[in-house]
Amino acid sequence: MKKILIVDDEINIGLLLSKFLTKNSFSVETTTNGNSAMDYLSKQDFDLVLCDYRLEDTDGKEMLIKIKESYPQTGVIIITGYSDIKLAVELIKLGAYDYITKPLYPDEILNTINKAIEMQIALRSTILENELKSKKDKSNKQVQLETGEFVVGQSAASKDLMKQIMLVAPTTYSVILTGESGTGKESVAKTIHLNSPRKDKPFVAMDCGSLTKELAGSEFFGHEKGSFTGALYTKIGHFEMANGGTLFLDEVGNLSYEIQAALLRTVQERKIKRIGSTKEIDLDVRIIVATNENLADSIQKGRFREDLYHRFNEFSIHLPPISKRGRDIMVFADTFLSVANEELNRNIQGFSEEVEECFLTYNWPGNVRELKNVVRRATLLTESEEIQLKALPLEISTYAKATAIENAVENSIVRSAASNKPRDLKNAALEAEYDAILNVLREVNFNKTKAAKILNIDRKTLYNKMKAIDLDN
Repeated sequence: MKKILIVDDEINIGLLLSKFLTKNSFSVETTTNGNSAMDYLSKQDFDLVLCDYRLEDTDGKEMLIKIKESYPQTGVIIITGYSDIKLAVELIKLGAYDYITKPLYPDEILNTINKAIEMQIALRSTILENELKSKKDKSNKQVQLETGEFVVGQSAASKDLMKQIMLVAPTTYSVILTGESGTGKESVAKTIHLNSPRKDKPFVAMDCGSLTKELAGSEFFGHEKGSFTGALYTKIGHFEMANGGTLFLDEVGNLSYEIQAALLRTVQERKIKRIGSTKEIDLDVRIIVATNENLADSIQKGRFREDLYHRFNEFSIHLPPISKRGRDIMVFADTFLSVANEELNRNIQGFSEEVEECFLTYNWPGNVRELKNVVRRATLLTESEEIQLKALPLEISTYAKATAIENAVENSIVRSAASNKPRDLKNAALEAEYDAILNVLREVNFNKTKAAKILNIDRKTLYNKMKAIDLDN
């Protein structure tokens, strides 16, 4: 029998809820304040907590945070007497299953409770599965998925990302994934799908960036044979292909305003008609969208429909760039090396210290996608046991060198300031000269002969100037 704890300072509401849920085969306890509720939770295991937002000694947000910190496998539904969308979104991001406004309707709340408990069961199963996998692989560097690899990092940013994925995966919420290009949004979408009750149904990815206005209707909804010139056969659209499963719409910010209007109707009605057909097809599709644009700005500029945005934005996850994940870069690199070894039938053991330092220094504008391509290329070029610096593209190896030189220049300037040297024209000219040398070196990938020619000085003079501030390495 599933156990529910009701926390509401209105005694009559607590009694009515308790009576109703007991009749529906739940074991129920009630209390009127937060301290008593936490005492109950410390002594018994509850599947779900129904908590009023306003309590005499605390509020629902504070209760939610405490429960999720101490009892993460217990579901929480917040009940309130007024509706506030911003608060609802905040509570759901903090871990609440749902946010229900009074008056309470029996069928609605019973349905919500059953779904919340189902989600908690699925979440416990996922946590247990991950714990078992973690024991088999103590490094916990990656979780192998059916459709590829999702890399689980150790940084705070990566752990927070995984926490949000596992929180939203068992629900039916639509999700917006934001972040720079190449941060792995499709991989996250697949992970959400594979950890959801829809995991055995289709996962269909669609690139909205390449859609034209003419093709959009056919790609989204499909068409019947002969419905327009060139329709030589019946085509099933992406919505229909994903029915029962998950539809991932990448680069959704690039959709034209007209296409957005058609998409809104489909999302609202959960029905489609193929072009040229009068038959309606019912849809049961979870939608996950991705964008590297700021959709709020696009709404302000009239490029994206606000009503469609709110349909998609039941939950949002921001993917940090790989450069913000610290040593997770090497976790990703090790994973990609393992995949490349298998793909190319190699047995490369790892990366040299210089390569590792280079990877951790480089800014990775192409994010995870760029790192994966660099490792695959280096694996192909390497014949020793470790990937060496010479196997990396010049723009990456020279970036690390440029950063080292910049740091040296900066340290030199700091040392100069610390020694109380006057900020006269001579010192200012020297600093400008070193900046000019550095810029030219970067332009020619640190070819000193070419740099000396562009600077109109001989190689010996260039070496001496670099040596003067320890830049001759």
